[in-house]
Amino acid sequence: MKIAILSRGSNLYSTRRLVEAGELRGHEMHVIDTLQCYIDIASTSPAIWYKGEKLEGFDAVIPRIGSSITNYGTAVIRQFEMMGVYCLTESIPLGRSRDKLRSLQLLSRKGIGMPNTGFAHHVDNTKDLIKLVGGAPLVVKLLQGTQGRGVVLAETQKAAESVIDAFRELEADFLVQEFIKEAGGSDVRCFVIGNRVVAAMERTAQKGEFRSNLHRGGSASLTKLTPTERKTAISAAQTMGLRVSGVDILRSERGPLVMEVNSSPGLEGIETSTGKDVAGKIIEYIEANAKPESSTKRGSNKG
Repeated sequence: MKIAILSRGSNLYSTRRLVEAGELRGHEMHVIDTLQCYIDIASTSPAIWYKGEKLEGFDAVIPRIGSSITNYGTAVIRQFEMMGVYCLTESIPLGRSRDKLRSLQLLSRKGIGMPNTGFAHHVDNTKDLIKLVGGAPLVVKLLQGTQGRGVVLAETQKAAESVIDAFRELEADFLVQEFIKEAGGSDVRCFVIGNRVVAAMERTAQKGEFRSNLHRGGSASLTKLTPTERKTAISAAQTMGLRVSGVDILRSERGPLVMEVNSSPGLEGIETSTGKDVAGKIIEYIEANAKPESSTKRGSNKG
């Protein structure tokens, strides 16, 4: 197969591993810088151009779209979809997953467990918003934050009010969530491909930090999921419409709670901590599903 990887850098761990896994199985792998693509939307036949050449003959595309280029990346994926190319991550699910508020609303509608969450706009609602999620301590999250950036733990009522009021003054969109104390600064990343969790790791924050992100100095180790955790992760991924995702859950007294569904999960942490060939499993999934009849048909995407 001829497979494109939309990525800003061919030396990034996840990109390199996908290239290696694809070539090992005999596929022709191409790394394409998303921002170097330009789209022909005026012609009767949709097309994408890259560094002066028309992109043709691809059987599948693996989008690795960073949050900072979500809008343009989504447009490029959508163009591939219009061309009838199988996209591992489709444009609409990508957009859903990058909108934290919309993601939580969709998960809530499906009855999937998650931390109590509030969202408001007017500064006069601060105290009511804090009360809505059970009071302090609580977590305040910027809607556009990634890798733990824009996430603040407010341990007291006064601290919570100060943080929320400061974000209001900046006119920033944010969520207020209950703090799950029993999680102990740890969460679980479930790597979901199709309808299976293929690998899972527990991430633990470094001393003095509550954010467990590996980019924040957190550590990762292999973990065993309960049947409920496995089911929750799969349900969350399917609710977003994602074929490949990283579902982050907290282990709470009332069961697994979904924090986030990541549409472009990194491979380094999960492969290193579990010893599993996750990149190879992604390629295997594409082999089984990237068939002409399974490609998104032009104009078929909805809401």
